[in-house]
Amino acid sequence: MDLPHRTDGADGRDRTRAILVLGVGNTLLRDEGIGVKIVQKLEAEYVFSPNVELMDGGTLGIRLLDPISRVDYLIVVDAVQNGQPPGTIYRLPTEELEKRVTFKNSLHQLDLVESRAYAEILGNRPYGVILGIEPEDISPWGTELTATVEARVPELSARVLEEIVRAGGSYRARNPSEDLME
Repeated sequence: MDLPHRTDGADGRDRTRAILVLGVGNTLLRDEGIGVKIVQKLEAEYVFSPNVELMDGGTLGIRLLDPISRVDYLIVVDAVQNGQPPGTIYRLPTEELEKRVTFKNSLHQLDLVESRAYAEILGNRPYGVILGIEPEDISPWGTELTATVEARVPELSARVLEEIVRAGGSYRARNPSEDLME
């Protein structure tokens, strides 16, 4: 994987890669809210290096342009319909989604493609991956994940943490006495 190489422009030295972990989805549609729930879980359980930002993108769509255009590495966590059994976990480079816009497998694919294209116009198109899971039920109105998807939450969370490290970030377990409002 060829990660973006960034310099600060002043002295030509490498600078730390800015990483955004973006959880997207509608938490009222059962498994469709997995991205948001993973980000909430990670925020509650871990402290991240200063170059890592976690964000509940919900269903914000194109309003995610600003945060996306400010980072070098975008990790999107989402429900992904790819025709496999529910609970299947995927790692998809965002470029793969752009090649297959007519085959909408990430439930928020067009918003992501559009936001990354506009970010490029603004001068910064981040490298990106989607870490997703095949949903079992995205019917309204339920806020709980299905048992199948819930059982895979630890593995999907671990994959997000691995991706953060791969991108140049770090994390540590949150001390129970630490305030979440850091």
